[in-house]
Amino acid sequence: MNDSNALYERLKNSQKFIHPQPIVVAGRLVRVVGLTLEAVGVRAHVGSQCLVETAQGDLIAEVVGFAQEKTFLMPEQSLRGVMPGARVVPIGKKYSIPLSMDLLGRVIDGVGKPLDDKGPIKNSDDYHYDASPKNPLLRRAITEPLDVGVRAINSFLTIGQGQRMGLFAGSGVGKSVLLGMMTRGTNADVVVVGLVGERGREVKEFIEEILGEKGRERAVVVAAPADNSPLMRLKGCETAVQISEYFRDQGLNVLLLLDSITRYAQAQREIALAVGEPPATKGYPPSVFSKLPQLVERAGNGGDGQGSITAFYTVLTEGDDLQDPIADAARAILDGHIVLSRELADSGHYPAVDIEGSISRVMPMVTSTEHQQLVRQLRQMYALYQQNKDLIAIGAYTKGNDPRIDQAINLMPVINFFLQQSMTEVIPYDQSLAQLQEIIAAGQAQANAN
Repeated sequence: MNDSNALYERLKNSQKFIHPQPIVVAGRLVRVVGLTLEAVGVRAHVGSQCLVETAQGDLIAEVVGFAQEKTFLMPEQSLRGVMPGARVVPIGKKYSIPLSMDLLGRVIDGVGKPLDDKGPIKNSDDYHYDASPKNPLLRRAITEPLDVGVRAINSFLTIGQGQRMGLFAGSGVGKSVLLGMMTRGTNADVVVVGLVGERGREVKEFIEEILGEKGRERAVVVAAPADNSPLMRLKGCETAVQISEYFRDQGLNVLLLLDSITRYAQAQREIALAVGEPPATKGYPPSVFSKLPQLVERAGNGGDGQGSITAFYTVLTEGDDLQDPIADAARAILDGHIVLSRELADSGHYPAVDIEGSISRVMPMVTSTEHQQLVRQLRQMYALYQQNKDLIAIGAYTKGNDPRIDQAINLMPVINFFLQQSMTEVIPYDQSLAQLQEIIAAGQAQANAN
């Protein structure tokens, strides 16, 4: 057996490469521009993988584009050891994630490789993943609320099973803690957490301190920190969604927490600009705004006999600017948004949910008319106080001038207490509604007494 056939047999029998195809004539590396490799003589389709010869062994890279005779590749890892004229060999496969119930309790990287020390993950023998878009007419309607264990969200921003929500926040206002609270408090069957583009230190902290041992038992964590290549960060988000789709197809209700979709957009921007795509909106090329809905639309309810994916996507608002291009695009394709206020966080109000600036678009579909009326009354009272807050603070408002403002002033301490919750506390959906009714009853009793 000659060397070429021997190499093919090794690739064919290796678990690392599935769906092997005969090796074509190897190309060669002609240029390295930033994080992108340019090769000639390579015949491979976009999305397939190649082996690139380096001084430290073979490097896996994905084909991300081409121009005439040149093929553009993006490596999984760093470019250390890459040499001019290096051989580039197509291996004719796409990434394959091991999908099975063995994923529960595991921590994996952006392409499905274990990061913990619990050994390899078994792939399901009877499940065949279908990546084609789901027919929107086959999706079930959103009719059931999802308990997330957070009182402010359960009551004011009720989430439906299969809803896609945005979590808009700047840095340091408690979004990771809020994600951990929902992970521990939700009544979903499975939780999939994608930590993409964050500091590596935060990955272990989230798993051990925020998620905890109990929360980890029914969770899958996909980690692609900031020091990973743009390709790995991009794949990290897509892997988290693909795992969620697997559990949904098994008939389970999944809570997907993706932190953050902004890092996904930035990774796609880096790749697109590297292969020559022109920037459009504030440096973001058009492909970014095309990929965002493709990722988001994969969540939601399944068909008959399937479960649901309720998704929370964190959106980083640089400088607390809610008009950022990614934030603006995300608002248009999501089913609502939760805004975390820096002003509330600075005052020690956690979770720092700004109920005036937040909305759940499917709340009317999953809540009773009585619940909606209670929330509307408290929102109006809260907004009335905020509008007159400056006058009240400087003493320009005289008690008795407006009974509604008097009622808002008296109830604000109770409302603020209601909207706050410690990170270890879990408040079920039914308890949240009962406490909401107590506040309204107290306000009405006070108004009658006056």
